[in-house]
Amino acid sequence: MTGRGQDLPGLAPPSPIPLKDRASMVFVEHAKLDVLDGAFVAVNADGTRTQIPVGGIACILLEPGARISHAAVALAARVGTLITWVGEGGVRLYSAGQPGGARSDRLLWQAKIALDDAARLRVVRKMYAMRFGEEAPSRRSIDQLRGIEGVRVRESYALLADRHGVDWKRRRYDAKDWEAGDLPNRCLSAATACLHGLSEAAVLAAGYAPAIGFLHSGKPLSFVYDIADLFKLETVVPEAFRIAGLAAKGRLDMAPDRAVRLACRDAFRKTGLLSRIIPAIDEVLSAGDLPRPEPPPEAMPVAIPEATSGDAGHRG
Repeated sequence: MTGRGQDLPGLAPPSPIPLKDRASMVFVEHAKLDVLDGAFVAVNADGTRTQIPVGGIACILLEPGARISHAAVALAARVGTLITWVGEGGVRLYSAGQPGGARSDRLLWQAKIALDDAARLRVVRKMYAMRFGEEAPSRRSIDQLRGIEGVRVRESYALLADRHGVDWKRRRYDAKDWEAGDLPNRCLSAATACLHGLSEAAVLAAGYAPAIGFLHSGKPLSFVYDIADLFKLETVVPEAFRIAGLAAKGRLDMAPDRAVRLACRDAFRKTGLLSRIIPAIDEVLSAGDLPRPEPPPEAMPVAIPEATSGDAGHRG
């Protein structure tokens, strides 16, 4: 590298892999992430290395006991992979990177919709329709729709618990004390953490702000929760209750939270979530029916561009 900070000599770095073509996520605990011999690796306490294809992963979640080098963070940012620091089971977010940075035109559009009461309500109604497959009740405020959604979600939890033979009381967990929650709540927390990590990676990759939400508000990840909720009942929630039911019957050969993560990974692949999540973000925001501003000529491209095909017969 020269004094001007140019890239290493050789071939130009490849373009980031589109999010839809990536694996969903990797959890790392009690290991150090580093770049050794040009490879992104997890180094265990005994010195053994596990190579991680960082450019092909949407999100890496670092749990307690994990460490990461400057070189590893730089490489992850270069290929557009989100790094997050989370608590045990992934239930508490401490910090997160922002691969590629946000886009001013998209941030302004998102903020303009959120600040317009009528546009925000249209977005919330669109999210309701996408989540439940039916139009939202007419003449309802955002607070009223939030309450209706809460009732439907609680009913879904109860139905899934009954289907899988799970002793379910209510949603309750303590982010500061992982073990304080009962088994179904721990499974549900681990499952939603997987979805939230993936949703945050998609929001950032598309150039939007995680904090500017529509149904959720006032939290650093409000928009992430909005987007995750569109897919939660069809992907991670059924898997969480299924694993909790198996654990209650003594039919698991691994820790429940690990089983939940593996099940969520398979659910993401089965439902094609990675190919759906960024288009869903644009569909939701377009429902606000406010014009999208044109990006300035000097605007940076989105962090992870979505590849498009040239024609119907072209495999792009």
